[in-house]
Amino acid sequence: MNEINTDSGQAATTYQNAGRIFKSFFEEIGNVIVGQNRVVEEIIISILCEGHALVESNPGLGKTLMISTISKAMNLKFSRIQCTPDLMPSDITGTNMIQETDNKKEFRFEPGPVFANIVLADEINRASPKTQSALLEAMQEKQVTVGNDTFLLDRPFFILATQNPIEMEGTYPLPEAQLDRFLLKILVDYPSFEEEMEIINRYTKSETPKITKGLDKSTLLDLQKLTRQVPISEELKQRVLSIVSMTRKDKEHIEYGASPRASIGLILAAKARALIQGRNFVSKEDIDYMAYPVLRHRLILTFEAERSGMTPDQAIEEIIKKVK
Repeated sequence: MNEINTDSGQAATTYQNAGRIFKSFFEEIGNVIVGQNRVVEEIIISILCEGHALVESNPGLGKTLMISTISKAMNLKFSRIQCTPDLMPSDITGTNMIQETDNKKEFRFEPGPVFANIVLADEINRASPKTQSALLEAMQEKQVTVGNDTFLLDRPFFILATQNPIEMEGTYPLPEAQLDRFLLKILVDYPSFEEEMEIINRYTKSETPKITKGLDKSTLLDLQKLTRQVPISEELKQRVLSIVSMTRKDKEHIEYGASPRASIGLILAAKARALIQGRNFVSKEDIDYMAYPVLRHRLILTFEAERSGMTPDQAIEEIIKKVK
């Protein structure tokens, strides 16, 4: 605990109680969301790292409910954007409106849905490339430029984009440069038989489950700062670099490997997972566990690997086995 520099009394208290904070927070989420513990954990990791996440799953698995529940538990402003081919960039960022006051007409900026703490961009691959690119500045710079004016976004700021792997006709696949801006790609699977029975029992009653605030904004901002201060050994840094470097060297299965942004992301994600688990150090297991969501969307497999049925996760698994 002494290895982390807590520059305020509140930050020190937050760090000392981090394990209890996350335990009660996940319990609160569990009042509404059944199962999907790994998915919820990875979304929280992305928020702690001040990154963004891309979620891929079949329809009806509760992605919107999950992210809105997390925003309520964090007492954060939430907005949802339903991406469609005719969605314009100004529909996301906002636009200047003419307002008449005291017999004068002047432009007034009307903020779009991106001005929230947590933004759900549903089915992002249905939006046109022009609209997709409107999210780039918001994701990277945490600001929006409209005309000659720049507007800063409120912190914390997190974009969760979803895409449906089934219906790909008429969609606009995200380019590699934009995919690289997402810290994690999270895969959501179907619930188990027991979990789905619990979902049925819980959501066919007269009253739907409710959630109360789990943590406040100032605590979350402290946790984001503390995440970057979690110690990691030089040996584990070298392991991260070896894993990422090998994605560029494995020409048999991977045509294009991960960028240095992946190395930074993997270390930050491992730090966040250690903090969530109540540890003040990063372990080898944190690195290997987070390698999959950090790298799977950053790899382009060779034609031969795809033809043989290999997935990015299988390629990552082979690389982790080779790294000592």
